[in-house]
Amino acid sequence: MGRYLRDAFFGLVACSQLLLGAHAKAAAGQPTCGANNNCPASAPCCGAYGACGVGAYCEASCDVRYSYDLNSCIPNPVCQTKNYQMSSLDRVADISTYLGDSTNIDWVVSGKTALYNGGMLLTMAPDTVGTLVTSTHSVWYGKISATFTTSRGAGVVTAFILMSDTKDEIDYEFIGVDLQHAQTNYYSQGVTNYGNEVNISAPNTDTTTHTYTIDWTEDSITWLVDGVAGRTKNKNETWNAATGRYDFPQTPAHIQLSLWPAGLPSNGQGTIEWAGGLVDWSSPYMQNGYYYAWFKEIDVQCYSPPKGAQVAGSKTYIYTDRTATNQSIKIVDNVVLLKSLYATGDDPNINPDGTSTPTNAPNTVPGVDGIGTRGNLPGGSSNLAGSGQGNGSTSFSQGGSKNAAYSVQERLRTGGSAFAVLVALLCVCFWL
Repeated sequence: MGRYLRDAFFGLVACSQLLLGAHAKAAAGQPTCGANNNCPASAPCCGAYGACGVGAYCEASCDVRYSYDLNSCIPNPVCQTKNYQMSSLDRVADISTYLGDSTNIDWVVSGKTALYNGGMLLTMAPDTVGTLVTSTHSVWYGKISATFTTSRGAGVVTAFILMSDTKDEIDYEFIGVDLQHAQTNYYSQGVTNYGNEVNISAPNTDTTTHTYTIDWTEDSITWLVDGVAGRTKNKNETWNAATGRYDFPQTPAHIQLSLWPAGLPSNGQGTIEWAGGLVDWSSPYMQNGYYYAWFKEIDVQCYSPPKGAQVAGSKTYIYTDRTATNQSIKIVDNVVLLKSLYATGDDPNINPDGTSTPTNAPNTVPGVDGIGTRGNLPGGSSNLAGSGQGNGSTSFSQGGSKNAAYSVQERLRTGGSAFAVLVALLCVCFWL
């Protein structure tokens, strides 16, 4: 993540707690999780943003370190060598509907996507916090490439990252006022170290389609642009004598693509400055009423498990302890599918009749009520219908004025757990 981001995300919490979703209770009563504070049995899964729940909390980004027990989070599907053309929504699911079936779903979306010109648009309209697309399969070392163009404009951030459940992270981030560089970064177990950030050359990121690659091995990370290495970080350079471990990403990570507004008035001044200023919601860089980034394809080449890995199967990754290192991971055949958004890894067969919310039901879909590590957390379903989209049109261009693509009704509709917010005075959820 970029500099100052974590400070900004905590600033989103108070506003987001005004929102309720159809499957969520008030955020004020939601248990939280973190160091020395594990989730209770009633809401056993520690979501990515420091809040406990069930359902989608137990899927991708469920942090086993602070969940109720090692079985609360469902196992992560193993790395799949595959080329993903982002030209169809057939294998894309909204976060409020996905229950763990990675055989039929490749990507889970929070926010709004649209098909355009053989690729997928990630969109960010006023009163939203953008769009996040997460892979259902994890990568435990591999070569991952994303071909895309970024958004542009002050306060607007496009990102392509690897994020593990236990906050190991490898980043490409693009600030909308710097169209000539990609910011590269990495973190281990979510520990903030802004000195890890290095810019590498990537000319005209908004108009030139580049292929950005993360080549991640047990011993090093290399960031490449169009096949040319811009930076390499070796594991042996990351030894931390104080903790007796390498501060190096080493646990299975999901691929995440995102577009989000760092330049909000409610964010810290450091974040706003990092992002190039406040977002202009009447900018000529918007089209059909939103900012956008365009993703053409994602290519994944899986590497073999690290030396000495625990291998007792071939389908999923599980954690055998809470230390969150290479040695914690085991490859097994244990596949867990949830029967409903009220189910967990501890009890995957909970299946309410759907006509009413269970008494004292915990939150079911992670929202910004527990935000702590990233700001790219939108809400809503995929497939926005907009001008010239989904029909092979080539008339879409950066620029233009707002239209009715995002109606007032769309901005006010809620569902799941109110994953989208206007992080300012309105605090309006955006969920289709």
